[in-house]
Amino acid sequence: MTAVRYEQGIQPRESTGSATTEEATVKIDNGRDESNEPDSCSNATRRKIAPFVMSFGFRVFGVVLIIVDIIVVILDLAISERKKGTEIPEGVSLAIALFFLIDVLLRVFVEGFRNYFQSKLNVLDACIVVGTLLINLTYCFLDVDAVKEIPRMVIFLRILRIVILIRIFRLASQKEQLEKVTRRMVSENKRRYMKDGFDLDLTYITDRIIAMSFPSSGKQSFYRNPIKEVARFLDTKHPGHYKVYNLCSEQGYDPKYFHYRVERIFIDDHNVPALQDMLKFTASVREWMSQDEKNVIAIHCKGGKGRTGTMVCTWLIDSDQFESAKASLDYFGERRTDRSTSTKFQGVETPSQSRYVGYYEILKNKYNLELPPERLLKIKNIKIHAIHGVGKGNGTDMKVQIITRKRIVLQCVCGNQNNCRLFFDSESDTVVIGLEDCPVLSGDVKVRFECNSALPKGYDGCPFFFWFNTSFIENNRLYLSRNELDNPHKSKTWKIYSETFAVEVNFIDA
Repeated sequence: MTAVRYEQGIQPRESTGSATTEEATVKIDNGRDESNEPDSCSNATRRKIAPFVMSFGFRVFGVVLIIVDIIVVILDLAISERKKGTEIPEGVSLAIALFFLIDVLLRVFVEGFRNYFQSKLNVLDACIVVGTLLINLTYCFLDVDAVKEIPRMVIFLRILRIVILIRIFRLASQKEQLEKVTRRMVSENKRRYMKDGFDLDLTYITDRIIAMSFPSSGKQSFYRNPIKEVARFLDTKHPGHYKVYNLCSEQGYDPKYFHYRVERIFIDDHNVPALQDMLKFTASVREWMSQDEKNVIAIHCKGGKGRTGTMVCTWLIDSDQFESAKASLDYFGERRTDRSTSTKFQGVETPSQSRYVGYYEILKNKYNLELPPERLLKIKNIKIHAIHGVGKGNGTDMKVQIITRKRIVLQCVCGNQNNCRLFFDSESDTVVIGLEDCPVLSGDVKVRFECNSALPKGYDGCPFFFWFNTSFIENNRLYLSRNELDNPHKSKTWKIYSETFAVEVNFIDA
């Protein structure tokens, strides 16, 4: 196997002369303009003020000022004769013009002169700002009393005031800025591609794997990647050599944007792919990648994190780039997270998704990329540990659903013991839910818990749930700690669950 070391924006190390392992070094495009400039005071200042200049509040304030200024100008034009005290609206208009000049200068400083003026809209915006400022200065400081007897000068001054109304066209620039800011807010600190005229929630995981958020159109494109921009990016960077994988079961788009090189894998949000779909996905990618060494894949779900990370990691394992599920998951999270913005982790967080990446590791190493032998099981009982403080604390407010192939095959209501028997042990702080007439289960199974008490609901609209595959159950027992359950694993959010909270599932062979 060839080991691959991915260099993230740094130069490859010099060879030490050791030839024990063949190692290829690949440099990944980080989506930022690399600079060899030292960490100067100017760069430090730029990093500090950039979040303020590009903040949502600052941009909204600019839109409000444009509207206020237009109203001021219209009111001033409505005054037929200059009266004492009308200098106030002119002063307000001048102050707004100075604010916008500072705004433009700050944006030029933050984005860089060359990058800023690459946009024709920015060039027009700067011209409007400078032009309206000069008009305001002329109108404010010209001695109108000295020329009010000259009709042509009065007309000229009024024309100047009318020309200021072109500032309304700045709203187009502000709209574009608001869209950028909103998209950055939604993507949080995911690593974005922000160079060569692009600003997309898109990350090169390797030189041939791209993870991104959903390519959107209509209203969604205001806060997610516009599909036309994504298509322009792929057609610019990888013309004729890319294939897109849409993992969203809930939403699609016209594949013509990507020249019909789109394949769908239907996965529900915050849930897992079927093992069969994981194998189909990697087989498809393997075929595509083998056709040409220039071929790349672009994978997305909604946010480009959970489902996307799950499938990216399966391919990293399949293609021998990583041997273990944990290493691939850690690597994906590191690549997808922009730590210069925040330390919030942007990798695969849902435990069931990480569990299924682990399943794929076993499929590759033990079953030669084939489905494992089918195991037929029935759930005997479900035991909840450390239930104190979870709802009523005795399980009577719980409801359990067993789901296979997107169909509820068993539902038990603990309160009236419908399809189950409930046993509460206050001394051990445990609840045992004994299932009655559990159907035979095989393959991928989802266990979903609902509660009619005031338990916080997370993903999937329930307090907690989890997925497993019957072929990987050992000793007819599955024990999942709080951090291995979907929803309570976020301990900072779901503090209602103690550290010892866990769910244990006991099976019998069918």
